[in-house]
Amino acid sequence: MAMASAENPSQLVVESAPGSKTALPMVITLFFLWGFITCLNDILIPHLKHLFTLNYAEVMLVQTFFFTGYFIFALPSGKVIDWIGYKWTMVAGLLVMAVGALCFLPAAMAPSFPMFLMALGIVAAGMTLLQVAANPYVIVLGPPETASSRLNLAQAFNSLGTTVAPYVGSLFILATVPLAASQLKLLSPAALHAYRVGEASVVKLPYTLIAIILVSFAVAMALYKLPKIGTHEENAATGAPLPSIWRQRHLVLGVIAIFVYVGAEVSIGSFLINYLNQPDIGNMPQKAAALYVAFYWGGAMIGRFCGAGITQKLRAGPVLGVAAIAACCLVLTSMLTFGHVAMWSIILVGLFNSIMWPNIFALGLAELGPLTNLGSSLLVMGVLGAALIPLLQGFVADHIGIHHAFFLPALCYVYICFYGFKGSIVLHPPIAA
Repeated sequence: MAMASAENPSQLVVESAPGSKTALPMVITLFFLWGFITCLNDILIPHLKHLFTLNYAEVMLVQTFFFTGYFIFALPSGKVIDWIGYKWTMVAGLLVMAVGALCFLPAAMAPSFPMFLMALGIVAAGMTLLQVAANPYVIVLGPPETASSRLNLAQAFNSLGTTVAPYVGSLFILATVPLAASQLKLLSPAALHAYRVGEASVVKLPYTLIAIILVSFAVAMALYKLPKIGTHEENAATGAPLPSIWRQRHLVLGVIAIFVYVGAEVSIGSFLINYLNQPDIGNMPQKAAALYVAFYWGGAMIGRFCGAGITQKLRAGPVLGVAAIAACCLVLTSMLTFGHVAMWSIILVGLFNSIMWPNIFALGLAELGPLTNLGSSLLVMGVLGAALIPLLQGFVADHIGIHHAFFLPALCYVYICFYGFKGSIVLHPPIAA
């Protein structure tokens, strides 16, 4: 069971147990899986936009439904951890995600955009269970001074999943050449329905395979003996009443930082295919543009592998602030230019996004001790930003154009810069368990 160390009472440590040395690689695999599945949304968006003739704001409901699930299920997920522990919460998350993946089959048979949204919401519910459990689990699997480094490493494998997903997704989901909007208008209602059924069916195979992989991994994790760490209730029961979570300034500001970070990252990724499709930007078909999405997420992967080493030598806060400045400058460069300069500057933002989630998460949970579990739930609730900011950017893009709608992510990076240099500073003593 986890307990407070004498040297640092706020730091939860893991009891030596069979599997302790291999626990980190096992849990890191989860990061790859949910990164892969999350990034498939970037491929679904242009596919569903064409399939159901949606505008930008409407199709961004894909991200709204998906990431609202994080907000709704984050606190309940923390309670689930208290009831059944970290390991079984992760197993439950994998199984719920598998159910959501299978729900893509009836959605494709209908075909129905609302049913696709419901399936995404179920996947998000399972993914929330994974995120709330796996992020703090990685943080406590070692000394506190290297927490950011471990989470950067785990997130690097998450980015490996997001790098592979656009290529794999384009092979399955964007394999056909869609009819133009003018051609769709000429189809009879029956012919249009038949066309949509055929186009929607391309999601059946990939999401069936995903469900099988998730169930297989859930069984493997259930059989694997992971070391146990204490829950919020177990730690709170052993000491004096804990201080209010809302008085932890660095955590509250960290929730906002997560909100704007994921909002900016997902907005850019969601619009990237349509952005590169523009004649004055990339002038390329959607299937070709999907491959460049892999460069965006690949940059995040490279940055996180590098970040795992950098944050062992440098403090996480200043590293976060510098990365935010670079990301903001690149977004502004893309907005003010055209052609290859605009294209590659927005793609390079992924490199500087890389260390933001792990650094914000580690900074937000610093010195929380037995409040770590609850703090993790609140930080994951901040993922709501990925539900709202892309939707707002879609609305803006419908009115002023996709090129200049990127001012929203630029504003997000300004706040992240503030959090890195100022907002992440812990102003209270360590919380004793």
